[in-house]
Amino acid sequence: MSFGETIKKLRLERKQTLRQFCFEFSHDPSNWSKIERGVNPPPKDEATLIRWAADLGLKAGSEGWNEFMDQASVSRGQIPKDLMSDEKLVAKLPVFFRTVRGAELTDEKLNDLIETIRKAHSPDED
Repeated sequence: MSFGETIKKLRLERKQTLRQFCFEFSHDPSNWSKIERGVNPPPKDEATLIRWAADLGLKAGSEGWNEFMDQASVSRGQIPKDLMSDEKLVAKLPVFFRTVRGAELTDEKLNDLIETIRKAHSPDED
């Protein structure tokens, strides 16, 4: 799901039309529509993203919040800032990219890879 699809889904979960939502939270309906449709990218300004996440009912630090912020970064073609601050991870990204780029990843193989990574990093090991 793209960033635009996510904000539209969250707005609709609030049972608000685009105009109702934009009026309530002082957003420009034309700009918001373009972002929902993927015509415009998400804002770069972190304070704006934080306000939007709160407007959409996301709680700071929740899984939904983190997904929202990650999707904004990815939609702009960026790696999320919190991941970029991990020097060990950043050093390994080129190897990861070459591995994924060279692999013929079906949805099933990609899901298996994700599950393997999740299992390798269990919360008990932190």
